[in-house]
Amino acid sequence: MRFDDSLKTVLSADMESGFGAQSAWRQLIDLMGRGRIPPDEPSLARLRLLRQAVPVAVRSASARALAFTSPPASLIAFFAEDEILVSAPVLRTACIDDDAWLAILPRLDPHGRALLRHRRDLPAAVSRGLESFGPADFVLPYDPPIAANDPVVSTPVTDVPPAPDLGSAPDPVIASPPLPAHSPVPVAPPEPRPVANGGFQIADLVARIDAFQRQREPAIPLANDMAEPDGEVTSFRFDTDSKGVICAVDGVSRGALIGASLAYGAPQGDVRIDAVINGALRQRQRFADARLDVDGRSDAAGTWRVTGMPQFDTATGRFTGYSAIARRPRSDEDVSRAPRRAASDLLRQLVHELRTPTNAIAGFAELIEAQLLGPVSSVYRQHAMTIRDSATSLLGAIEDLDTAARIEGKALDLRAGSVAIEPMLVRIAQDLEPLATLRGTALDIHPMGDHAALADDRALERLLSRLLAALTAAAVAGERIDIAEAPAPDGQVALCFARPQSLGTAEENVLLSIDGDTPDPSEAEGGAPLLGTGFALRLARNLARELGGELIFGEHLLTLRLPAASNVAVGQAIN
Repeated sequence: MRFDDSLKTVLSADMESGFGAQSAWRQLIDLMGRGRIPPDEPSLARLRLLRQAVPVAVRSASARALAFTSPPASLIAFFAEDEILVSAPVLRTACIDDDAWLAILPRLDPHGRALLRHRRDLPAAVSRGLESFGPADFVLPYDPPIAANDPVVSTPVTDVPPAPDLGSAPDPVIASPPLPAHSPVPVAPPEPRPVANGGFQIADLVARIDAFQRQREPAIPLANDMAEPDGEVTSFRFDTDSKGVICAVDGVSRGALIGASLAYGAPQGDVRIDAVINGALRQRQRFADARLDVDGRSDAAGTWRVTGMPQFDTATGRFTGYSAIARRPRSDEDVSRAPRRAASDLLRQLVHELRTPTNAIAGFAELIEAQLLGPVSSVYRQHAMTIRDSATSLLGAIEDLDTAARIEGKALDLRAGSVAIEPMLVRIAQDLEPLATLRGTALDIHPMGDHAALADDRALERLLSRLLAALTAAAVAGERIDIAEAPAPDGQVALCFARPQSLGTAEENVLLSIDGDTPDPSEAEGGAPLLGTGFALRLARNLARELGGELIFGEHLLTLRLPAASNVAVGQAIN
């Protein structure tokens, strides 16, 4: 027979010293959280005694360890009695039934109930229970000021004078608080008149309250309650700490922004951060014209375009946060990006659903071709090879759709680095050699030296491969596509591509709208763009913009400009 003696071992240890109390606390919380011992009243009473000797940091660490487990309701109620720093991790993630929540609510302080009000997964009965505590949780204490020249009268408790006869005594005088020097002369409120059976008329008390409300200074409205600001704010600044949490705001009301993190794209109260900012924070890079949405009625509400610069400690080189400025979007900028982002998310989900079965088809065809499942005749091996090649072409088109969706949703993950251009062009030309042979053309790459671009290597390879595949598929027999270095402004590197004759001299918008020229299956196997020339050119242009460059459509040449890697100082972060 086996038995669990862990509780006996914990109770036999030393609990008098500070270290012993902390060790016993951790072990008891762990045993109760994992259901090894019941959270009965003797065990909880022992934890209450230990809590007096355990620091807040240790208690908070124990609560965070229980955050994503399923602790019993009695243990959650025990943590609810503690400080908000300790109870918050448990209250944010606890999942118990309605009756247990309703029993815990009276034991919480206003901070704990305020934390639960921000949860959206609580049952309706618990939400109604929280609403019943509203009048008590939202009361602000008020201590009236005492003027320096007002006498302080202290009456001993033991010497209480008898109650006066209200019928013959004069009306009592109730002292009003002193008025500010700039206040207008108030109209004296009516004096209360006593009634025959003692007390005062209700109407008199209401009149005095109304007079006091009219004479007091006007209350300053909260930032979140401002219906319409005097003038619309056009810009503001903010700073973050090393974790991306906004800690300082200048220019607008900071209530909605303080505490929001640049690391999360999900809604954070009234604030929503663009995914571009999330990616820039992970890479400690600069971001420009990213989207920031603030809900509510304060002067910070609305849509903003944010540009931020990472800050580093000059002594240690460590990242210290962002210094950013936000502005209102211009009239030519797209403000309603939410529908576009939703559409890009749906497209990415569709791409994921297509990629999985296509990978399975390609893998199974490869197994048949390699005869790993058994002997197969040459005819079936040839069919398997055709299936594998077609699936590979389809996977390339799926990856192009995924890249386009990521660009549309501003979710493209780029890691800038120095990329040699000529070796990448040579490698892509070798991959496109079957297509060039099929079309009777060739790619002529002129020497470019050691020029390198500051770009993400995978994105740049996809850009060049799709651009060269589109140009090669559009070329006619005997036509050569020259690729050479072109003049570029300082800080950039440029490439020029000969424009095939079949594309004519049409303008950019005409070229990008060519979507009906889906290639033959034989050409697609050679590397031609499966989604058409127009889609490939649009993808190349958008990728160039994401990399900080541009693709220029001339009458006889296509010019690609990218940031040059030679201008990046050694030891400095790549922006």
